[in-house]
Amino acid sequence: MVSDRVGDFIIRLQNAAMINKRDVATPYSAHLEAIARTLKELGYLDSVEIKEKDGVKRLLAVELSFDGKDQAKLHGVKRISTPGRRLYAPHTKANRVKAGAGARVFSTSVGILSDAQVRKQRVGGEALFEIW
Repeated sequence: MVSDRVGDFIIRLQNAAMINKRDVATPYSAHLEAIARTLKELGYLDSVEIKEKDGVKRLLAVELSFDGKDQAKLHGVKRISTPGRRLYAPHTKANRVKAGAGARVFSTSVGILSDAQVRKQRVGGEALFEIW
């Protein structure tokens, strides 16, 4: 049983990117699906699918995005807010990550948003993680 699903998901993505593995599967949750769809919009993932296993369990299957040199576009992740220490930030503190080369993902009242969307929509929320 994993107590930090978001942390487990982003570490799975980072580990797959380090060994140039294209597909990653993780237990399904609606929260992780929203995060995966945001990462797809940011260009770190190519596809997001929900698959059924044994007719009961559902899996979230994602495909990492690669550049022309067969290197993953995802280079690293950093968990900010954890189950034991929730960190919230207003839209004014949603700064760029790695001089605009990365993104910070927020859980807000309007859904899962990137730092650029948070600044544009002027809503704050829980800073989940950074990705570059």
